[in-house]
Amino acid sequence: MTIGKIIDGKAFAATLRAQVADGVAAFAEQAGRKPGLAVVLVGEDPASSVYVRNKGKMTVAAGMESFEFKLPATIGEEELLDLIEELNADERVDGILCQLPLPKHIDEAAVIAAISPDKDVDGFHVVNAGRLATGQEALVPCTPLGCIMLLKDELGDLGGLEAVVVGRSNIVGKPMAQLLLAENCTVTVAHSRTRDIASVVHRADIVVAAVGRAEMVKGEWIKPGATVIDVGINRIVDTEDGKSRIVGDVATAEALAHVRAITPVPGGVGPMTIAVLLRNTLVAAHARAGLPKPEGL
Repeated sequence: MTIGKIIDGKAFAATLRAQVADGVAAFAEQAGRKPGLAVVLVGEDPASSVYVRNKGKMTVAAGMESFEFKLPATIGEEELLDLIEELNADERVDGILCQLPLPKHIDEAAVIAAISPDKDVDGFHVVNAGRLATGQEALVPCTPLGCIMLLKDELGDLGGLEAVVVGRSNIVGKPMAQLLLAENCTVTVAHSRTRDIASVVHRADIVVAAVGRAEMVKGEWIKPGATVIDVGINRIVDTEDGKSRIVGDVATAEALAHVRAITPVPGGVGPMTIAVLLRNTLVAAHARAGLPKPEGL
């Protein structure tokens, strides 16, 4: 039985971060300053705190300025919006990221809308979403862009391939579909209301699973030779020993007998997200400084 290839997202992300670091050094020479990334964390969610800490370390390692704002969970929405406005006006800051989720008393949509589209390195602002949908230059959500990079590295030209995206979130599913369309794929977006979803997935050359349900996509759903990108991060508890482990949205052990290649969880898409965030910050810095987009990024 042929076993599919495991796509090494960690290695690709390390290469991308090195390219970004080279680009940062070149930018600093031209612009006379370092690119700056501001990260806002509201509250003390453990997973978010770890993620923000890792972002800060990698931002500094890439040669950028890192600005971190850790705010109490009780902060008012107006006070948070005032901080966003200050960061929009701060010439040292090229990218602004407000870590989600936010406390329930704060309107996430209002916070995202307050961030300048030119500093929206998460790519969530409706202006960037619209630019992406209409084929214009945009700051693109980090996870979908990382997925496209992995797919192009594995498959080369994606033109003409049939792609199925499982999940329709604004953060992953919808921008993923737009990026695949831009690469000339034939794209289907499947979701919880899709009838006979197994058959829909089975016709795909490319499957991107981003539905947030542990091991929902079964191995038998996968067309032989398909390439699978598993965006899911789900914590499950084994019934036998009571230990928890992280799994994706795809039943990887089953899928390996069918796929050409698949991203593991963890170690696949996850490392790409921060690497692409750094890439987006460098791209935003170039645009704000009136410089051409950095080559190769």
